[in-house]
Amino acid sequence: MSNRDEDYEIPRKKKARKVRPDGADISSHDHISGADGTSKTLKKREGDSSKAVRRKPQTGEPKKRKTGESLSDDSIERKKSGKGPNGGSPRKKKVQEEKNPLDEGQRKRRKSEVQKEGAAKSSKKKRSLEEEPGRSVKNESLEEDMPEIGFETDQTGSRRRRREKRMEDFDDYKEDEMGKKSKKNKGAKIALIALGSVIGLLVLVYAGFAVYFSSHFLFFTEINGMDFAFKDVEQVEAYMKKQVSDYTLTLEESDGSKEQINGDDIAIEYIAGEQLEKLMEDQDNLLWPKSIWEHPKIDSKIGVKYDEAALAAVTAGLNCMNPENQTPPVDARPEFQEGQFGVVPEVVGTQINSEVFNAKIAEAINGFQPTLNLSDTGCYVMPRFKSDSPEVLAAKDAMNSYLRANITYDFNPNTEVVDASVISQWVRVDGDMNVTFDEAQVRAYVQSLADKYNTKGRPRNFTTATGNVVTVEGGSYGWLIDQEAEYNALIANIQNGETVTREANYASRAASHAGNDVGGTYAEVDLSAQHIYFIQNGQVVLQSPCVTGNPNRGNATPQGVYTLAYKALDQTLRGTKKPDGTYEYETPVKYWMPFNGGIGFHDATWQSSFGGSRYQTHGSHGCVNLPYDVAGQLYNLISAGVPVVCHY
Repeated sequence: MSNRDEDYEIPRKKKARKVRPDGADISSHDHISGADGTSKTLKKREGDSSKAVRRKPQTGEPKKRKTGESLSDDSIERKKSGKGPNGGSPRKKKVQEEKNPLDEGQRKRRKSEVQKEGAAKSSKKKRSLEEEPGRSVKNESLEEDMPEIGFETDQTGSRRRRREKRMEDFDDYKEDEMGKKSKKNKGAKIALIALGSVIGLLVLVYAGFAVYFSSHFLFFTEINGMDFAFKDVEQVEAYMKKQVSDYTLTLEESDGSKEQINGDDIAIEYIAGEQLEKLMEDQDNLLWPKSIWEHPKIDSKIGVKYDEAALAAVTAGLNCMNPENQTPPVDARPEFQEGQFGVVPEVVGTQINSEVFNAKIAEAINGFQPTLNLSDTGCYVMPRFKSDSPEVLAAKDAMNSYLRANITYDFNPNTEVVDASVISQWVRVDGDMNVTFDEAQVRAYVQSLADKYNTKGRPRNFTTATGNVVTVEGGSYGWLIDQEAEYNALIANIQNGETVTREANYASRAASHAGNDVGGTYAEVDLSAQHIYFIQNGQVVLQSPCVTGNPNRGNATPQGVYTLAYKALDQTLRGTKKPDGTYEYETPVKYWMPFNGGIGFHDATWQSSFGGSRYQTHGSHGCVNLPYDVAGQLYNLISAGVPVVCHY
């Protein structure tokens, strides 16, 4: 193969440069002349801007090198200089090669050696580029896979220099990174050493205190109210021995007064024992920091001995033990305050609980304590119920629920109201905090209603149809409250917290609470004038003379206010039944209207006249005799329940 100049292509990212054999640029549609004088046009390959355009070799030109072939060093130099192997032109070179076939074998061997060297360099460069951070070697590897040519263009030299520059920059970058890492590692080591030293020092300090507190009391340690922090057992015992001769127990009472029990009076003395050593062993010296915020307070018996009989005599003579100086406790309780029930706090008082008091004094002396607060130690008799006792709170809530009740009594046109102000006076709690009602007060209230509104059986002033005012006594008509039924109903209304308007429970009713209780419709019998009237809605609609009971025979018609029981037609009136089964009398009547047992209105056709003094001679057995037509009219006007007033 000839080393004459020929077209070739080089893989590259930039647009390939097309040249003629003489080195001049060729445009995308330039023409070149071959050796045979023909002209060829070079065209750019479509879709591949990274490769130069190939042209077909002209007639007589050597064939293009195959992939993988490379040029010898001499050929490369000649290629650069544009001369043949003998310094001549490429054309002359071909002629010489044809005349000297032995040189062809040498060139092949030389090409093989160059190819091996190129492959080794390519592999080394590829590995270097792969190690560069973020470097893609895809295009470079493609370049290395291209056939090794025997000469170097300006473009290939530029690429090689750029790769070498990148290699140098990467080496500098690696050196900088290694330097930074080295500095960081050095700083971290220094910090770790310092931290380890501090931790070691803290561990030594902690361990030192733990050892120290194995034989000394912890920070802020108090034994029976005295500070023994940092003291060992021997020091504490020495202090106790020194203080025992001057020991005094001060009693702090609830009223602020104080009394004392002197050690000399009870022959007190200190006895060394193992109690302090046990207290030392029980403290947790390994967790000594807790004592800084927990401030250990220890109550313990100290080795003391005293005369118990002397102590009993001393305590019995204390002022607080005198019954005259003691007041009993008072339980907390609900009490009506400002519209509702609140809790009045308990009162402890000054009554001493002797059993607790003696035990607490002995405990204080055994613990070598300087003071004893009687309230804090529970030496007083305590109330059963306190302000926060569930029983007290439940009672208060129940009593307040009763205050929600509101009962309005309808005594038209009058009213009576039972509200919180009244109920609060009736509600009570017993000693066990059970809510009850003051029964006597509730019944007294119901009685007051009866006294005010009952009219049955009471004398009443009555204005007659003729305008006279008379006093009427007796009779079965009028208002009468059923007090037992009303008491129960009222209690139920309160317990249910009801708001209600209602009438009272009555055993007997009347027509009205206004004026006289007979209302505007009633029958009137004037026993003195022997005359009857029927008043309807305040107007006299019927009047007639009558004949009442014969007073001379003991059958006088009784005065009073009554109620018509019923009315009936075609009845037979009978007197007292005799032993033989007959009656004193039997009188048939058309209209019968009883109002006082067997006494009533009826027609009396046997009477020849009515009114005047006829009743004294021909009077009835007590009934009010009426003319037949008047009895019929009255029958049509009157009805059951209508009042009947009989008066003189």
